[in-house]
Amino acid sequence: MTWKPRATVAVICEKNRHFLMVEENVYGKTRFNQPAGHLEDRESLVEAARRECLEETACRFKPQALVGLYRWRNNESGDTFLRATFCGECAGPEAGRALDNDIIAAHWMTLDEIRAHQPELRSPLVLRSLEDYIAGKRYPLELLVDV
Repeated sequence: MTWKPRATVAVICEKNRHFLMVEENVYGKTRFNQPAGHLEDRESLVEAARRECLEETACRFKPQALVGLYRWRNNESGDTFLRATFCGECAGPEAGRALDNDIIAAHWMTLDEIRAHQPELRSPLVLRSLEDYIAGKRYPLELLVDV
């Protein structure tokens, strides 16, 4: 069997000390996550971040920096994820735009509210990337090169 990590992206948008989060149905359980999802064929990481944010929140995302690259192994499933987390600005939400089927709602939450939902976070990457963002970690988008 060939081992392959799953390439994913996530978005951190902050407005007035509130972060854009999604409440989603994951295998029948309610979870909280940043707007996030899998990289698709022929798509750059930045394009994937823009698309996922729009699909999950109806907000248009303008990436400004890379917060970090994270590797996480889900011990329950055995899957390994390689996640690029971006920060930037969001415009919207666009009225009338439907959200992905598994998304219950998009919310603007404080860090304390997110921490209060720690047992329901989709993965430890959510809080770790937020802490890195708050610590000021930013890397230029030019770091990512598509050949």
